[in-house]
Amino acid sequence: MESELPLTDLESQNKSVAEDEVQSIFKKANRQVTLKFEDVVYKIKIQKKGFFNIKSAKSAERMILKGVTGTVYPGEMLAMLGPSGSGKTTLLTALGGRLGGKLSGSITYNGKPFSNPMKRNTGFVTQDDVLYPHLTVTETLVFTALLRLPNTLTKEQKVMHAEAVITQLGLTKCKNNIIGGSLLRGVSGGERKRVSVGQEMLINPSLLFLDEPTSGLDSTTAQRIVSTLWELAKGGRTIVMTIHQPSSRLFYMFHKVLLLSDGNPLYFGKGSEVMDYFSSIGYAPMVAMNPSDFLLDLANGVYKDEEGEDQASIKENLVTAYRTSLADKLKGEVEAEIQFLDSSGDGKEFGRWSTTWIQQFSVLLRRGIKERKHEAFSALKIGQVLVVALLAGALWWQSSIAHLQDQVGLLFFYSGFWGFFPLFQAIFTFPQERMMLMKERSSGMYRLSSYFFSRIVGDLPMELVLPTVFVTITYWMAGLKHTPINFFHTLFVLLYSVLVSQGLGLAIGALVMDLKSATTLGGVLMLTFLLAGGYYVQHVPKFIAWIKYVSLSHYQFKLLLGSQYAENDTFPCGPPNVSCRVGTFPMIQMVGLDGQLSSVIAMLVMLVLYRLIAYLALMRVGVTK
Repeated sequence: MESELPLTDLESQNKSVAEDEVQSIFKKANRQVTLKFEDVVYKIKIQKKGFFNIKSAKSAERMILKGVTGTVYPGEMLAMLGPSGSGKTTLLTALGGRLGGKLSGSITYNGKPFSNPMKRNTGFVTQDDVLYPHLTVTETLVFTALLRLPNTLTKEQKVMHAEAVITQLGLTKCKNNIIGGSLLRGVSGGERKRVSVGQEMLINPSLLFLDEPTSGLDSTTAQRIVSTLWELAKGGRTIVMTIHQPSSRLFYMFHKVLLLSDGNPLYFGKGSEVMDYFSSIGYAPMVAMNPSDFLLDLANGVYKDEEGEDQASIKENLVTAYRTSLADKLKGEVEAEIQFLDSSGDGKEFGRWSTTWIQQFSVLLRRGIKERKHEAFSALKIGQVLVVALLAGALWWQSSIAHLQDQVGLLFFYSGFWGFFPLFQAIFTFPQERMMLMKERSSGMYRLSSYFFSRIVGDLPMELVLPTVFVTITYWMAGLKHTPINFFHTLFVLLYSVLVSQGLGLAIGALVMDLKSATTLGGVLMLTFLLAGGYYVQHVPKFIAWIKYVSLSHYQFKLLLGSQYAENDTFPCGPPNVSCRVGTFPMIQMVGLDGQLSSVIAMLVMLVLYRLIAYLALMRVGVTK
């Protein structure tokens, strides 16, 4: 495993080296990419709901994008404008290779379709900042650098890349502050956005997509971010962004502008020529105004802003003008570009993964432990287990075998509590990380297997420490067999069952990905397992008796009984000096003390099967359908 990297001592790095590193990041792109899209159409199905919100078989089809065409060359920055619902983000997602479904038309990168090597050379900044709240700005960028930058760079060089991006984006003052979240105070909204941009800038992308990068930022910060992007474009990169009402100063920094209205393109071309184009078709601004404000008014069907103005007619006229004046010209440019690209080389090729499996596992494990240690070792969770342990120890205080019913009840309580507790802890694992997993897998940052195993291993300490403490307290307080063999046998069975229960929670969470539905399903399943565990019902009808064979609680209870009792053990069962064999006790007789090995094997199958289901369910996250 890799040695710990210096995440907190970056202050001691030489400033001149950092400045040189900043300049190196903004040199020419590794590979110039020409983005071409022609007649892009995207449709979605809208299923109608009937009574009780049940989806009917009938569905309507809605067209989100209606034949969008354009070309963006290396060194150009394209801004996509339009009102909410116009299709800007949908088009950006399609161009970024992250949109599946009923997508038609042609989208190529240097004349070729989207591929895994291209994914590694592409940056995508989402509108929502998906970041870990407990990591600092430096830790966030360093971990990203370790995962996304290739092994041709040393660890120190990757860390310096992170420091260079921090300097370039003006994050030096908050570099050691945590990101924060809705319930945790951290950096400001503008700083969070710059961290998101910085994560993509780290890989020196040839193609960079940004969804509303200036949303929620003040004009100065927005200007700084767009200026940085403009500098990136100067290095031969292709940059595409959606943006909402940029200032005049920002607007004229864009090389090209695409205006959308209800999925229809109204203009595609140079930003400096957009006002002349609309003036030529009879839509000149009545007063001097910000070009972006004027364009958004037109996209909404507003021109003179008079009462009774026919907005639908204005939109229709603008769409017709585009098809008449611009559509054929754009298609001609796209076809000419195809001929040019066919004669050009592919340039530098990239492998699918930047780092090895073990490197990904190591970095993800360290990142996960840093992020989740605050939650895993929370005082509330520890206090909950300690209180329940002390309460159980007091209730079953020094319960001897003369009170066999009580001891059996304690063992079943073990089964119930340590069935539910790890189950519900694990259910929250993947739904809470869905957005992060989707973002990072979409960018080709790591293999799913390295992420999955890092989560499993990272959660083990807390999953095993708490039940160990619980058993240590309750076992001796309750007066169970005072021999090391019996104690460790009981502890092993409980830890084993905790891992199986955790696997069930991971599978449910990964399959459902909705916390409310997942917790409901998990509760129903575990209650079913408990009812079939052999404690509550001794005479189960044959038609439903099969449930015990899939019940985790049944096997767990059987193994716990086997950790304390043997078939020939006796207990007082009547008048003085009269003893009966433990195996004849009704509750134990129902479950049985035999079949210990088969129970271990059955739980082993569950342990592997549940995690396999969770892994297979996660394979659909972050993958374009």
